[in-house]
Amino acid sequence: MSSPFPHTLFIIRHGQTDWNAERRFQGQRDTPLNDLGRDQAKRNGEALAELDAITSLRFVSSPLARARETMEILRAAIDLPPEDYETDPRLAELSYGAWEGMTLHEISTAHTQEWNARETDKWHTPPPGGESYADGEIRARAFLEDMSKDTLIVAHGGMQRVFRALLEEIPRPDAAILDIPQDRIYRWSAGKGGWL
Repeated sequence: MSSPFPHTLFIIRHGQTDWNAERRFQGQRDTPLNDLGRDQAKRNGEALAELDAITSLRFVSSPLARARETMEILRAAIDLPPEDYETDPRLAELSYGAWEGMTLHEISTAHTQEWNARETDKWHTPPPGGESYADGEIRARAFLEDMSKDTLIVAHGGMQRVFRALLEEIPRPDAAILDIPQDRIYRWSAGKGGWL
C-alpha cells in the first residue's frame, strides 16, 4: 500500500495505563491513563505544536477511553479545543477475547495451548474469542482507503503494528513484534515512515 498512499499520517499510541505497566492485556476494555500516560500525551502534544500546519490535520481517535483521553490532552497542548475530534471504531484495539484483563504470565500458564499456537503464528491466530492481527488489517486497510486528507490518529499498539505493516510493507511476522512506544509520534509521509 505504500506507493499509492498519498497522505501524511501521524499515528500516536495512547499514553500508559496501569494495565500497561502490569503487562495486562487490555484489548477493548476501557482503562484510564495513569499519571505517566497523561504526561506522555502532553509531551506528544507539545512536540506536535512545533510542527507546521499541524492544526490543519483531521484528528481521529479510537473510541476507547484511553485513546480519547490521550487525544484530548494532546489537542489541549496544541492549543486546540480538546473535544473537537472524530472517533472511528476501526481504530479500536484488537480484541483479546478471553485474555482481556489477564497478565502475560496468567495467559501463558492458564491458556498454554492457545498461547503457544498464537506465538507460532501471531498475525493469523486470534486469542480465544478475540481478533488476530489479520482481522485488524482489514479494519486498518479500510481506514486508509477512506482517508481523503492528512490525518492524525490516536490508537493502540496492536493497531499501530497493523498500520505499519500496510504502509511499510513489513513482513507480517516481523510487524507482529514491533515495539510501539507510548511517548513517541510515528509519521508516514511521502512514502517514508519514522519517529518524531
